[in-house]
Amino acid sequence: MARTTLALTSFVSGEFGNKLTGRTDFDKYQSAAKTMENFLVHPQGAATRRVGTQFIASVKTAAAKTRLIPFEFSTTQTYILEFGNNYIRFFKDKGQILSGGSAYEISTPYLTAELFDIKFAQSADVMYLVHPNHEVMKLSRTGHTSWSLAEVDFTNGPYLAVNSTTTTLTPASASVGTGVNITASAVTGIKGGSGFLATDVGRLITFNSGIAKITARTNTTVVVCTILTAFANTDAKDDWKLGAFSDTTGHPSCVSFYEQRLVFAGTTSEPQTVFFSKAGDYENMTSGTNADEAMVYTIAANQVNVIRYLKAQRTLVIGTTAAEYTVSADGTDASITPTNITIKRQSSYGSANVDAVTAGNAILFLQKAKRKIRELAYNFDSDSYVAPDLTILNDSVTDSGIVQMEWQQEPNNNLWCVRDDGQLACLTYQRSENVVSWSRHIIGGAFGSGNAVVESIASISGDLNEDELWIIVKRTVNGATARYVECFSDFDFDETAATDFK
Repeated sequence: MARTTLALTSFVSGEFGNKLTGRTDFDKYQSAAKTMENFLVHPQGAATRRVGTQFIASVKTAAAKTRLIPFEFSTTQTYILEFGNNYIRFFKDKGQILSGGSAYEISTPYLTAELFDIKFAQSADVMYLVHPNHEVMKLSRTGHTSWSLAEVDFTNGPYLAVNSTTTTLTPASASVGTGVNITASAVTGIKGGSGFLATDVGRLITFNSGIAKITARTNTTVVVCTILTAFANTDAKDDWKLGAFSDTTGHPSCVSFYEQRLVFAGTTSEPQTVFFSKAGDYENMTSGTNADEAMVYTIAANQVNVIRYLKAQRTLVIGTTAAEYTVSADGTDASITPTNITIKRQSSYGSANVDAVTAGNAILFLQKAKRKIRELAYNFDSDSYVAPDLTILNDSVTDSGIVQMEWQQEPNNNLWCVRDDGQLACLTYQRSENVVSWSRHIIGGAFGSGNAVVESIASISGDLNEDELWIIVKRTVNGATARYVECFSDFDFDETAATDFK
């Protein structure tokens, strides 16, 4: 039989997994490839060799894993932040920011093992950072070499439920001031009967019209406080509430902005609870029934649903370990308030502890086994959210598991995924044209006897044509481990002729 050469006119289906090798009847088969390595698929059908990376700087400590986080102050003021063990370094315009000839850096409380569990939300020149082991932090920028990181000092809350035992609290003084003892009549109702702990330092207490902040612990029934709002008197009261954020109960693990509110979720002791700030007052957690007041809402479910991410779309999307939920105002398009908020389950796939990304009108999230990426989007036909599997065409591209995801809007709507083995998996995603195509990318160099290892990735707005894509790469150089901050060269996908794609 004569050999026939077929012309492949499109690669929009990307690399197929081995399970689809024999599916010649599948309509996407003719636009797929068996191997798509170090090539990027264009939504129009062409495939182009991926550009290389350029060295920017070595990380501070080559022996320690490091993470990149984007910071976009404006369309022209964009930064990449290098988070390492107790520090942040800064990059801009494909270079490292220096001060006095050395890399400019500030200190942080985050340890190496905690870096990839940090989640963040940014508004202009302020970024809120959360981690369950640490107070909510606020990173502020006033100049290229003027950054500060400080604990957020919340106004009045949030709090746990009101005490339901007979234990009372008595302040030694009712007036605003420091060094005031507050004494409990018993340990019952305080940390499950353990009483006050050293980890309660920094925690708020409210009762009898007053608010106090614990500054020291004397014993299980006595704490030293700063009175922030005066008590009505020094009477013993049993209707007290303890702050919801503390080293005892854990701090929020997720954060997002939604409808002019700053939203937190997922403390250690309340993993299913969502905390909304007052409208337009991000650090004020004063709850009530007025439309603009703060809210605390716990998801009701038959099993523990630890909240893994918060993402704002047409509604606020909450991803948990067992299901996906949306927040709305009784199912309407009105703004949420303490009297109309409702949270409804939309699907039951569950998420890994990797932050989801917003892609157009969809949320792309990593399923809890870290191998499937799903697209959560509203479907008008079913009047509900659906979450199809984006790895169905290539379930081997994420075999080793995904540890981080990043969205690069320009030039081609790419979702970049850092695999556990250090390779990059890239999804060219354009739902309007039914383009869902995977490719794999191996960065040059070697680590040990294998390929170079990508450990972190971040994207920031570049010029009008494309976004900058940054990575941290681990290699073996001269027999020693080296970690470098690198940036992909400009993709420059402005070809106009078919012969340019080769």
